[in-house]
Amino acid sequence: MLMHQTMRWYGPNDVVKLSDIRQAGCAGVVTALHHIPVGDVWTVAEINKRKELIEAAGMSWTVVESLPVSEDIKKKNGQYLLHIENYKISLQNLAACGIKVITYNFMPILDWLRTDVAYTMPDGSKALYFNRLEFIAFDLFLLKRPGAEQEHTMEDQKAAHDLLESMDETAKQQLFRNLLLGLPGSDDAFTPEQVLTALETYSGINADTLREHLVYFLREVVPVAEACGLKMAVHPDDPPYPVLGLPRIVSTEADAAFLLSAVDSPANGLCFCTGSYGARADNNIVAMLKRFADRIHFLHLRNTKRDEAGNFYEAAHLEGDTDMYEVIKEVLAIQKRRNISLPMRPDHGHQMLDDLHKKTYPGYSAIGRLKALAELRGVEYALSKTMI
Repeated sequence: MLMHQTMRWYGPNDVVKLSDIRQAGCAGVVTALHHIPVGDVWTVAEINKRKELIEAAGMSWTVVESLPVSEDIKKKNGQYLLHIENYKISLQNLAACGIKVITYNFMPILDWLRTDVAYTMPDGSKALYFNRLEFIAFDLFLLKRPGAEQEHTMEDQKAAHDLLESMDETAKQQLFRNLLLGLPGSDDAFTPEQVLTALETYSGINADTLREHLVYFLREVVPVAEACGLKMAVHPDDPPYPVLGLPRIVSTEADAAFLLSAVDSPANGLCFCTGSYGARADNNIVAMLKRFADRIHFLHLRNTKRDEAGNFYEAAHLEGDTDMYEVIKEVLAIQKRRNISLPMRPDHGHQMLDDLHKKTYPGYSAIGRLKALAELRGVEYALSKTMI
């Protein structure tokens, strides 16, 4: 049984058309209703409007990415009770419209972070890149976050200062813009004032507290999801460690194990992202697939290449630190045992060829993801013929 192959689509404003995604060989689309404010209800009418667009293009929509969790829920203050109730209604509406998997994350304030969203690879294509010293320079000297110096060694502070001094003003401004990009799918960027104000709202919330808030949220919504046949799939942190003084609690194998045991339901599971987990050398990706096999509901297959300094970039899907052959082999074994076809999408493809001259969401140009999907499908097809 092969994986259910999909691509992410950001909706009618996405420069990547549904026809492009279908031509890439996808049977389905992964999308979300980005125009609905976080915390509001996704109505049946709005869900069906999006679903009809996708089905008219000859594909299906069964995976939402993402039904966002509000900051009030993460902090367990403000309108969190209303937002949780609205989340439950949205889950019921999505189930009524035929959706099967709900992806979400619990990263405070910011989603994925990169210091360079157009890092030039040796072949001229562009990739996403995270440079640890550039991030420290941003934190200390551009954002000027209060207390940041307490979280970085004197050696790193000096190296970051020297690095920043070597950059011209244009490079500094670009670094600043890259790290203040909003959520994926948005053209908006946060201002420094907005970020510092938002960071202050998490004062006093450490990893243990944030973990308690996630468990509280899951205990509220997972029974609803289970009752209406949905699977909840939490996406790991990206990068998978604390940033800007904010705790991150879905970064390691131990984190995943805790969440699955804290709310022990088949509806409480993982969006297993090989790139996010793979950015940490202490995460054994294949071993994690084996351990959490029954609770994996959605797959992001991408690859990263790390170095000893803590930097990483989005590698070609078959060329990073994660052995994608072994990953796909294990996924096929899981599917055979569970008798299911897991939804999968390639992630963070390189910008290349004609897409180099287009404005696209970082990591989500069409041709790079088409290449990635073709490579992954080739490995999967070859393996499927030997595992009958």
